[in-house]
Amino acid sequence: MTTKSWHLNRRDLLQGGGLGLALPLLNGMCHAERSAGAELPKRLFVSYFAYGAYMPGGKTGVPGGNQPHHDWSWWPCNEPGPLSFNQSAAPFEPLVDSVSYLRGLDHKGGWKMGGHSSGDVFATGADMTEHEKTNNISIDQVAANRHGHQTRYPSLVLGTEGGTGSYGSSKTLSHRGPGRAIPSLHKPQEIFNRLFKPYAGKGVQQVRAGLKREASILDLMLDNSHSFQRQLGRGDQVKVSEYLESIRELEKRVERTSQWTHAQLPDIDTKGLNIEVSHKEPQEYIRCMYDLIYLAFQTDSTRYATLMLESEQSQGSELWNYATYVLGYKGATHDIAHKRPEDYSGKWDRWRAEQHAYFLKRLHETPEGDGNLLDRTLVLWGSAHPHASHSTKNYPLQLAGGNRLGFRHGQLHAFEGDKKVPLANLFVSMLNAIDVPVERFADSTGNLNQLMG
Repeated sequence: MTTKSWHLNRRDLLQGGGLGLALPLLNGMCHAERSAGAELPKRLFVSYFAYGAYMPGGKTGVPGGNQPHHDWSWWPCNEPGPLSFNQSAAPFEPLVDSVSYLRGLDHKGGWKMGGHSSGDVFATGADMTEHEKTNNISIDQVAANRHGHQTRYPSLVLGTEGGTGSYGSSKTLSHRGPGRAIPSLHKPQEIFNRLFKPYAGKGVQQVRAGLKREASILDLMLDNSHSFQRQLGRGDQVKVSEYLESIRELEKRVERTSQWTHAQLPDIDTKGLNIEVSHKEPQEYIRCMYDLIYLAFQTDSTRYATLMLESEQSQGSELWNYATYVLGYKGATHDIAHKRPEDYSGKWDRWRAEQHAYFLKRLHETPEGDGNLLDRTLVLWGSAHPHASHSTKNYPLQLAGGNRLGFRHGQLHAFEGDKKVPLANLFVSMLNAIDVPVERFADSTGNLNQLMG
């Protein structure tokens, strides 16, 4: 097949300097990509909001009887089928062909947990009250383990409070496995620097020399540990094994960083990006976090990300006051989940919807190949603490994107009664769609074919 003069090859831009990395995929590149057999990135993002959603109309949060649908219910419409949008969900109306609402899904592993604590298992589906008390691997890390080596960063883990929190009070969605929570990053300046200025002003050669020294030290530590491990009792051997695993993780990270020093860093346009924003400006702060994820996806710095928007135990942070800053509510944001004041609950959900819709629109408006960034990005947005103060069932869930990955949208799906299936079934479908072949995840019983075209 003949290549025309106007057909561009992305690799030529990559070799030409950092600016090429920051470019979206231009139409002139499509021919070269297809003829070279290269595939466009397939991405996954999980975003969580705390303290549930407003679902008037019954204890289960499911509209009942012949009552008209409440204009401020988190659910956009009453009956399963084509979407219509009430006041609460209106920000997503322009994206109707890219969003689906999923009613009746939840994690059985969270049923016996407190309403707030169930947020720990939103991305893992672990049974933390019985067999997996230190949680388990999250969906993003399953994907990162499979394909994370293809990008500079295997995954991006963000949260508005940062760190890991504790069991039952997590401040991160991401977990490498049992007992291995991944700390979330919450400072925009720090996140930006890690993504796009990782060498802190040092020259590449200086960075490589430092990494080589670190690798030598880690090798020495491994040798020393192996030499005395056989002399220890079983309990101590387990502790040393865990220690060795942490060293191996560091070793992999050092090796990975060293390899990526040979690739040009992207040149980022920071116009409109306020990375010095504080929690006292909730909209600016949350949109900045979304912008950083958008930039990470656009530059293919990573393909998997999580964002915990408020933890379920945020009384020690400014997030406790977000509803006051945004709506003038006279009380802690957490109180809205319990008191459900009619004048504020729906408006609070609407405000949160506006921030998430902002992110989806950015993806949707960014061309990539024969579509846009959202077409090849699966975005799960929701909470594990839904309609009533401490309920752990019927999560408020929205799935967006993935139109070029086999998903079809524009519907409210109801998985209730004899149609009840685990939320983990959706995770199986999502992972398979991004080329992470799995048959099971957590308590899954299959996949969710109802969302596929």
